Parts: sequence; structure tokens; C-alpha cells
Amino acid sequence: MNDNPKWKTDGVQVIPGGSLDANTPQTPGMNRAAAIDFARAGAQKLWAGTVHIHAGAKTGAHHHGHLESVIYIVKGRARMRWGEKLEFVAEGGPGDFIFVPPYVPHQEINASDDETLECVLVRSDGQAIAVNLDIEPVEKPQEVKWIDPVHRS
Repeated sequence: MNDNPKWKTDGVQVIPGGSLDANTPQTPGMNRAAAIDFARAGAQKLWAGTVHIHAGAKTGAHHHGHLESVIYIVKGRARMRWGEKLEFVAEGGPGDFIFVPPYVPHQEINASDDETLECVLVRSDGQAIAVNLDIEPVEKPQEVKWIDPVHRS
């Protein structure tokens, strides 16, 4: 076994939930907080943190540049809109994962009027990118049901 003394300081890190950093790019309507990124933990290939959206609130339209994003819903109901005019919509609840590819304009909406939407967020780089967009959304988006491309029935 390697007795590398740097493992003590450069090995596993536990980031206490009460020490997340809200000094990260923000989008109106949500509160992002970083747990793991390059500055805080030395992460080179991912960013992880939390996002909270207040009851009945929605974010501004935005994208995350070249980054892939994964949202895991802990509590509440998320309604996601995406597209050039936010013309598509899908919903998820606790235990669901949402994947957002690079450069996809999107908007997160808390589908509940009385419960905060709480999510864990992971991105494919150690940096935080949020590009806020000025998009006029379509009146009625088209609902999209996810179909697993490997297990189609």
C-alpha cells in the first residue's frame, strides 16, 4: 500500500452541507450553491452543488455553455422548459434525474405553489457557467415524454 502523506490533504474530502458557497453565477428565480468545484475542492472535471427554487417560482431562460448538467430532484416537482422559444416541457419529481445537454436554452419551474423545489446539480467541468438569455417563450409548450432509446417497447 502506498503511504503517500498527501492523501491526508489531497484525498477524500467531505463538504458539510452548511458550508456551500452561494458565490456562483446565478439565474433569476433560483439560488445555486457550490459544494465541489475547482476553487473549493480542486475538482478538475466536475462541479456539484444545490439549487433551490421557491414555491411557484420560475427561473430566467439560460444555458450552461459547453457543460453537460445533471439535476437530481430531492424534494418537490420540477417543470423544465427548453428550446429556442422554450417550446418543449417535461416534469419530474423526487428521485428523478434530468439531463441538460450543452448550450440548450432552458428554464426551471417549481410546479408547486406551496413547496420549495430542492435539487442536487452536477456539471461536467470544475467551473460554473450560467449564460442568462432574453427569450420570449411560446404561449403553450409541447409536452415531451422521455422514451429510453435502449429499451423501447
